[in-house]
Amino acid sequence: MGVCVLFHFALLLLLAIQAFAEIRYSIPEEVKHGTIVGNVAKDLGLDVSSLVDRRFRVVSESKEAFFEVNQHNGALHVNKRIDRDESCRGSGACLVELKVIVENPLEIHYVVVEITDVNDHSPTFIQKEQTFKIAEQTLPGMRFQLHAAHDPDAGMNSIHAYTLTANEHFEIDLSQSDEDKVPFLVLKKSLDREQKDKHWLLVTAVDGGKPPRSGSLNVSIIVIDINDNRPTFSQEIYQIIIAENVQIGTSIFKMNATDPDEGTNGEIDYSLAKTLKKNVYNVFELDKSSGIIRVKGIIDYEDNDIYKLDIEASDKAISHLTGVCRVIIKIRDINDNPPTIEVTSLSNKVPEDSKPGTVISLISVKDEDSGVNGKIISTIINDVPFELKPSYKENIYSVVTKEYLDREEVSHYEITMQATDCGEPPLSTFKTLSIQISDVNDNSPHFEKNPLEFYLTENNVAGNSVFSVSAADKDLNDNAAISYHIVREGRHNDIMSFLNINSENGQISALKSFDFETLKSFQFQVVATDGGSPPLSSNVTVKVFILDQNDNAPVILYPVSSNGSAEGVEEIPRNMKAGDLVTKVRAYDADIGYNGWLLFSLQQVTAHSLFTLDRYTGQIRTLRSFTETNEAEHGLLILVKDNGNVSLSATATVTVKLVEPKEAFAASDVKRAAAKVEEEDHNVTFYLIITLGSVSLLFVISIIVLIAMQCSKSTEYTSKYLQDANYDGTLCHSIQYRSGDKRYMLVGPRMSIGSTIVPGSHANTLVLPDRRHTSSGEVRNTFIYNSDCLQQVICAHL
Repeated sequence: MGVCVLFHFALLLLLAIQAFAEIRYSIPEEVKHGTIVGNVAKDLGLDVSSLVDRRFRVVSESKEAFFEVNQHNGALHVNKRIDRDESCRGSGACLVELKVIVENPLEIHYVVVEITDVNDHSPTFIQKEQTFKIAEQTLPGMRFQLHAAHDPDAGMNSIHAYTLTANEHFEIDLSQSDEDKVPFLVLKKSLDREQKDKHWLLVTAVDGGKPPRSGSLNVSIIVIDINDNRPTFSQEIYQIIIAENVQIGTSIFKMNATDPDEGTNGEIDYSLAKTLKKNVYNVFELDKSSGIIRVKGIIDYEDNDIYKLDIEASDKAISHLTGVCRVIIKIRDINDNPPTIEVTSLSNKVPEDSKPGTVISLISVKDEDSGVNGKIISTIINDVPFELKPSYKENIYSVVTKEYLDREEVSHYEITMQATDCGEPPLSTFKTLSIQISDVNDNSPHFEKNPLEFYLTENNVAGNSVFSVSAADKDLNDNAAISYHIVREGRHNDIMSFLNINSENGQISALKSFDFETLKSFQFQVVATDGGSPPLSSNVTVKVFILDQNDNAPVILYPVSSNGSAEGVEEIPRNMKAGDLVTKVRAYDADIGYNGWLLFSLQQVTAHSLFTLDRYTGQIRTLRSFTETNEAEHGLLILVKDNGNVSLSATATVTVKLVEPKEAFAASDVKRAAAKVEEEDHNVTFYLIITLGSVSLLFVISIIVLIAMQCSKSTEYTSKYLQDANYDGTLCHSIQYRSGDKRYMLVGPRMSIGSTIVPGSHANTLVLPDRRHTSSGEVRNTFIYNSDCLQQVICAHL
């Protein structure tokens, strides 16, 4: 036990050496309101100009706020009247402990103010008169206890001496009982009732102040006949110890006085002296006959830890005699008070970027019990990123962060603290602090997908919104307020000039109408920036694919007259057989897919039984041989239309003339015509190959650029030319390619690949089953194949 005490003493000494020194001031009691005690800011070395901003203030540990500080000059002054005798009972030093707190950064300093006593109270006797009945044969030296005077002042200002008016029979003697001076009236000369049966004396109590104050007591002496034995106790002072919270009515001690007299002169009655403090009469009572002391009121160690009872024992003689003793009752503390938790300073909002160890609150704990019952263990009992750090002063703690915070994960904490004393059984108190985590700009805007792909139908209305981008930010308020802008740098800056973005909602509008035939796709970057300080941003690549519309009518390549109209004349011999080729109408459409798939039909013909028109190739052939009765000239009106949802068309007029040459002339003419047709077909085929090669080269370059932009996606590209086994003069160009998870296919006439046209898809979208299998053998997906790329279908007469 001794080693433990020495260890705690050494630890406290070490802490005291490391701690800040306490500032001590001293002022007398009863000074006026506003009296300056001292300049705390100057003594602590604080900057006076920053006191208001740092919330310079004082916190008292007592219930009464006797002192206040001036935030403008740092002076500590008296806030209300101080009565030392009420605040600090007893003769010890009267100390008031204060905490001086400043923030930003948080500091706490301790100030002790000693309240010195002034002689502002005179000694007083609770009763102004006291009467003694003394037998005439009482021997000199007999002592009679006088009422003691009370003076709330302490030290030298308390009662110093008692004086008695001059007389020949009595004198004053003082007996030191504990710290109290008890006056006794001492008989120095026997009384003679026959000479004088009454005596009047004046007892004066004088304190030690300068100047001294005094109070007086009138003492009456009645001389009676002898009852010469007074009750006596076995000892002058009794000491007993009882626990607090003893039940009312409990007997705690029995007085026992003896009187050798007989009869009524030896019968004893007990009573409490009339000069005790008032609270004694409320707490204890004394049975008159038995002398048993019982508990009358509530005993609380925290209110009073010791009581002093003066007991009088008087006999029942006519001239009764009284014996006096003192009973000192000491109260033993029990653990009946739970600890209290006081939040001295609290920061309700903590930034999420606070470093570990940041102080958010100062906590003080207290227990009214004493000894082990007043020892407190404080902890944080819930799982939060905060901990308690003890101060150099006992029962003072700081609540600090123990790890980094993230508002996006947890925005609010409830810190539950528990203070438990060491009594048996231990008592606990809980306190909850509510802490909000304030946001800092630590999250950039985020796009769900990167890159973003949009499909835009050509011929859009200039100025209208075409699509929008949106980013999210996990932060709050201004830190999450996102603005958008387009990066207008690089090789696509000419295209970017035709785009505009709403900085608030990300709506993108086109300032021009796009044409699929001149621009198939393009890409640009959008930057999303939040409103934090400093701002954070992120960008996204936006890929735009232009979708074809049926906005180009078919163009007639043959026949074409010298004035540019779609008219022509074909001369054929009458001897042509059924199924012979008369001529071929050639046309093309700048659109792709079904928008560029052309169909031919006869609108008007002079003789329906003579000619037929292939709807896919545009070839005009004879249905039968000609006769002499057939007219020599026939007019055919051919309608060429595409397969768009709203089809566009063009017409061509072919005039067929029947010629009747001689046999030789007809043969040579037929040969020349056949050679001519063969030569024209060869020329047309050559031009078609050059045209298709150029288009394919441009298409391949576009596909390579598109594949390069698919950062982490697998690419696949295939290209082939398909030739119908039953070639009838129409050259078909078909291209397939894959980009990421999409497969594109350009479709020409008469292609049979098990495809189905999707309704409402601008006649250029095919749904193809994906026959690639996973490792388990199941179909992985069914893709939509889009023919959003260039296709030229040119039909030529060979």
